[in-house]
Amino acid sequence: MTRTVKRAFKYRFYPSPGQAAELARTFGCVRLVYNMALRARTEAWTLRQERVGYNSTSALLTGWKKTEELAFLNEVSCVSLQQALRHLQVAFTNFFAKRARYPTFKSKKRSRRSAEYTTSGFRWRDGRLTLAKMTEPLDIVWSRPLPDGASPSTVTVSQDSAGRWFVSLLCHDVIEQAPAAATGAGGVGVDAGLDSLLTLSTGERITNPKHERRDRAALARAQRNLARKEQGSANRVKARLTVARIHARITDRRRDHLHKLTTRLVRENQTIVIEDLTVRNMVTNHHLARAISDAAWRQLRTMLDYKSEWYGRNLVVVDRWLPSSKLCSVCGALAERMPLRVRSWTCRCGTVHDRDVNAARNILAEGLSVLACGGGVRPQRESSRTGRSSAKQETQRATAGVPGF
Repeated sequence: MTRTVKRAFKYRFYPSPGQAAELARTFGCVRLVYNMALRARTEAWTLRQERVGYNSTSALLTGWKKTEELAFLNEVSCVSLQQALRHLQVAFTNFFAKRARYPTFKSKKRSRRSAEYTTSGFRWRDGRLTLAKMTEPLDIVWSRPLPDGASPSTVTVSQDSAGRWFVSLLCHDVIEQAPAAATGAGGVGVDAGLDSLLTLSTGERITNPKHERRDRAALARAQRNLARKEQGSANRVKARLTVARIHARITDRRRDHLHKLTTRLVRENQTIVIEDLTVRNMVTNHHLARAISDAAWRQLRTMLDYKSEWYGRNLVVVDRWLPSSKLCSVCGALAERMPLRVRSWTCRCGTVHDRDVNAARNILAEGLSVLACGGGVRPQRESSRTGRSSAKQETQRATAGVPGF
C-alpha cells in the first residue's frame, strides 16, 4: 500500500558572494514587511476596532513600494514579501483560534533568517534550482536524492545562527506503508525518562545519549571567551559564531538520533502509545531543566506524530495523570507511594516490577483500551479530583511522579 504525502527535503548549500548579499537583502525586506504589516493590523484594531486581513495588507505593500523611503522593496523578489504577509495571516488565524499567542515583531538578531518562494519565485530545471533575482543556480550539496520525478512546490531558504545556509524543498513523495513487524503487531508502550531516554513495554531500554553533556565543557569555555569580548567588536562576532557552532553540533546530533529512533518505532509497530508529558511545566524544576531540555521529549512526540500519519500507524496519547509507575501491570493493584529512588518494587501479588518497564506496560494497556473501546485519543485536560489541573499541580508531578526519572 502506498500513500502520497508532502515532505520537505532540507539540504545545505554554499552561495556565492553575490547570492549571499541578495539573500541577506531579501531576509531584511521580509522582516521589515512582516513588522510593518503587523503594526498596521495592530493599530487598525486598537484605534478603529477594524480587522485588517491579508488582502488589505497586500494592498498596503503595493503602496509601500511606491514611496521613496521603501522603494528598495522592489529590488527583491515580490514572492517572498507576499509569503511573509501570508505567514502573518496564519499567525493571526492561530491566535484567534486560541492555538497561539498574539504575533510578535521579528528581531534582526534573534529571529530566524528565512525567505519562502512559491513556484513563480524560482526555476527548477534538470535538478538545478535558481531563485528569482538570481542568474546562477544554487550550489546545493545533495546529501540524499529527491523522489523520482519530484518537482518542488515551495522553496524555503534560511541561514542559522552558525552562518550555515540551508534550502528546503517541499515535494510530493510516495511512501510505502509496509506492514508492521510481527514482534510489534500488538503495539508498543513508550515511557520517557532521563537515565534511559525511552523504555519500551517489551523491556528494551534505549540509552539517553545526553548530547549536551558531551559538549558542556567546550560550550562553557566558548561562552566565557564570548563574555570577555567587547560589545560590537569583530572578535565578539567570531566568538559568537564559535558558540553557535557548538550549539548547532549538539542540535544536529540530537535531531539525527531522534529521527532514527522514531523511524524505527513507526516502521516496526502498528500502534504506539505514549504519555502526555507537559514539558513546559517540567522545565520549571531547575534541578532537571537542563536534562529535560536535552532529552527533547516534545521533539520526539512531534516526530512520532507526523511519521505515524505518513506510515498509517496509530499514535495514542494517554492521560498524563495515569499512575503508570504505581499500578501493577499484572493484577491492577495500586501502590500508595512510589518515591523516585525506588526503581523496582514488589506487588502484593508477588510480582517484582521494574519501575520503568511496568510504567511502559501500563501505558500500552491504557492505549489499547482506548482503541478497543472506540474512545478518543486526546488526553484528558482536567484532574479527576478537582476538575482542573493547575500549573503548580503539573510541576509537582514533574518533580515527583513522572516515570523514568
